[in-house]
Amino acid sequence: MKYLLSLVIALALLISCKTQQKVTTPLEDLTVAIPEEEEMEERNLDTLTISATPLDTEEETEHADEHYSLPVYNASHTRTNDLLHTKLDIRFDMANEKVLGKATLKLKPLFYPTDKLTLDAKGFEFHKVTFEGKNDPLKYTYENDQITINLGRAFKRDEEYSVYMEYTASPSESGGSAAITSDKGLYFIDPRDEDPEKPTQIWTQGETEANSKWFPTIDKPNERCTQEIYVTVEDKYVTLSNGLLTSSKKNSDGTRTDYWKMDQPHAPYLFMLAIGEYAVVKEKWQDIPVEYYVEPKYKDHAKAIFAHTPEMLEFFSTKLGMKYPWKKYAQVVVRDYVSGAMENTTAVIFGEQVQRTSRELIDAGNDYVVAHELFHHWFGDYVTTESWANLTMNEGFANYAEYLWNEYKYGVDVADYNLLNEWNGYFSDAQGNAHPLIHFAYEDKENMFDGHSYNKGGSVLHMLRNYVGDDAFWASLNKYLKDNAYKAIEAHNLRLAFEEVTGQDLNWFFNQWYFSQGHPVLDIAYSYDAAAKTASVTVKQTQPTEGSTPAIFQIPAKIDLYTADGNKTRHEVWIKEREETFTFETAQKPQNIIFDADRTLLCEKQEEKTEEEFIFQYQNGAKFMDRYEALQYLAYSESPTSKVIFKEALKDKLWWFRAVAINYIENNTDEEVMKTLREMAANDPNSQVRASALEKLIEFEDPQAITAAQKAVEKDSSTVVIASGLYLLNMLDSAAALVAAQKFEKDENGDILAAVSSIYGQSKDPKYLAFFEKNFDKVDGYAALSFMEGYHNLIVNTDFSTATAAVEKLKNIALNMEQSQFQRLGATYALNLVRKNYYQQSKEETDEARKKTLTDHVEKITKIMDEIKATEQDAQLLNWYEQLTLEDKEP
Repeated sequence: MKYLLSLVIALALLISCKTQQKVTTPLEDLTVAIPEEEEMEERNLDTLTISATPLDTEEETEHADEHYSLPVYNASHTRTNDLLHTKLDIRFDMANEKVLGKATLKLKPLFYPTDKLTLDAKGFEFHKVTFEGKNDPLKYTYENDQITINLGRAFKRDEEYSVYMEYTASPSESGGSAAITSDKGLYFIDPRDEDPEKPTQIWTQGETEANSKWFPTIDKPNERCTQEIYVTVEDKYVTLSNGLLTSSKKNSDGTRTDYWKMDQPHAPYLFMLAIGEYAVVKEKWQDIPVEYYVEPKYKDHAKAIFAHTPEMLEFFSTKLGMKYPWKKYAQVVVRDYVSGAMENTTAVIFGEQVQRTSRELIDAGNDYVVAHELFHHWFGDYVTTESWANLTMNEGFANYAEYLWNEYKYGVDVADYNLLNEWNGYFSDAQGNAHPLIHFAYEDKENMFDGHSYNKGGSVLHMLRNYVGDDAFWASLNKYLKDNAYKAIEAHNLRLAFEEVTGQDLNWFFNQWYFSQGHPVLDIAYSYDAAAKTASVTVKQTQPTEGSTPAIFQIPAKIDLYTADGNKTRHEVWIKEREETFTFETAQKPQNIIFDADRTLLCEKQEEKTEEEFIFQYQNGAKFMDRYEALQYLAYSESPTSKVIFKEALKDKLWWFRAVAINYIENNTDEEVMKTLREMAANDPNSQVRASALEKLIEFEDPQAITAAQKAVEKDSSTVVIASGLYLLNMLDSAAALVAAQKFEKDENGDILAAVSSIYGQSKDPKYLAFFEKNFDKVDGYAALSFMEGYHNLIVNTDFSTATAAVEKLKNIALNMEQSQFQRLGATYALNLVRKNYYQQSKEETDEARKKTLTDHVEKITKIMDEIKATEQDAQLLNWYEQLTLEDKEP
């Protein structure tokens, strides 16, 4: 799923983008052979004889050992029966983590008569299988996680029938993917109430085909039905499912049965349940209930967690010309989720990472993932991919929803900044893993959840929108949705809708972007002929023609020619050759030329420009990428003029450029720069920029830096700025930092706790050990590393008995696979720091008894680390662990 890039990663992006300004290696000339026109031969078809020409003996021998086979093709599921309705009655054996279910399924043959019904049912024990309302058992076989029921006679396509099943399901894991890490289908969280830090919950995750681990169904994306679910739980629990809560009945045994009804058909993988002790916050958009299910302590923050949901409903409904097509919209947060979020129809599940306080959400809200999952309710739920090979027909649209929302709410610069991140995510994924966007040859359906289906899919839609124009784009999407309502679709359905609206043949676009792999790799050269008064742009396509990558991409390109006064003339061209030169009349040499002026083309490119051209481009470019490319080049320049541009960029309208500019400012003698930095540290609207400016003031040893740090700690509302202020205050005045840290040691925010841990760790006072041990579970992500580093500082400054107990605590965290990757890494990292410290002490120790004690502890920790390596299953963590040595090297 999606994630927010830290400023550090964003800065790295500036110097490692796929757009390079200088060609470092000359490229060979490439030519395209064009066959000569051939004379037509007239044939009389009545007498035409067609026969195979046998291979000659030599050729036959040469190919004797060659194996011929059809390419891999993962077809859409063949539908025999049409699933019309699913009715479930669900209870739970919490102690044994089992589902006790009754299922009634209404079906009819799709077209051909059939006397059999095959259902997916993974890990089931069936107790009863009959027709609904009948007692006579139906014969069935159960193997390979499927039940095949003998219906007793052949049913025709106009005959409906209903089967009834009683069963016990034992959800278990058998696989997963990078995007969805487990496929248990239904998850019991602390079902026996053994963890005081974790609420008891039950929730489901159906995509791709895991809902058949808790109810029998035809678990394929090209199936859909209506549903009813009766779910019985302890009365203290709240339930959520698809559709509307029709009734809720308390039972005499302390349980309650909720009845959820969904009368609009949707795919089985979109069925859901969530059960837990939730606070439910409600509002409305038009006549649609909008509901937020959060843990009780987050009740007052629920609307901030899911901020702008009603506004998004209005925005997307208006743009699509189709009102949100379902009867409610609910969002729920669950613990230990196996993905980022899931677009279950009318009831979206989110991982606990979105559940933060209003103060924490200042630094990074949840807009991107809320928009992503909401847009799925048109693209994915209302109109659904017919196969996992076509997954981008779900995920590409949801990915693009993030761009659309950012563009509307925060401006096109913010949208384009995030688009650049999407491009780079795709480019990274395509290295060694390039495949068509519509990928029938996947090895595992789970592999479809990658930078192609998401990132490239959204980027291709952006190009399509730019090509046909906004009005045609939205009209085409409206037609696509109306024509395919409640249906399974493939990419051709989208093409046909666009063709009917625009009147154009768009096979060229879909063939190269959906059904072929890769993207253009361009070498672009600019020149000016003063005598002829013409400017030329030469575009050479250099992409390797591997797999299905086209040798020539057809590219409708817009080229802007800028004059010295900042005015521009736009030219539109079609690139249809491997190498092509376009010439434009212009009275004077252009000050700059921008290829792909709207900045929508998904490509890698190399182009050569002067420093003066890039300076002009930053100052006059209309798009985010214009300024980005300019600063990317100027970051490497040592000229005084280029440094002036970074001074200008301190006042750029986009926060990211302001943060980048701070990083590249080098002159602390320019009072205007220092004044700007002080103002940014105090008042910039973006918290990342405030924190960066504060750090720069300290780097420049500004006399006012300590005042700025104290103000950040005492008055800023952002957790990022407060944490930065604490770190920096500790650098300037450790005594003052220690006093400030004590005011925050009960804070719940991981970044602030990590900053406090740094201060306490530097103090080397063992009295603060209790602070660390009380907050182990509250600090995650990169902050967990600095938190654990602070803990190690106290361990090595306490007695061996206390240290041994602390080492045992670190061991337990590192070996607990329910802890996050960062928490396990942090614990192991701290163990190695303790080991290294004891090792260094042992080398310098002259007292033999103490030396032996230190050596014994080094050996004990080494054994613990060996145990951690033997237990850990995450390949990336294992790679890092191998770098943890007794020498002065860290990962």
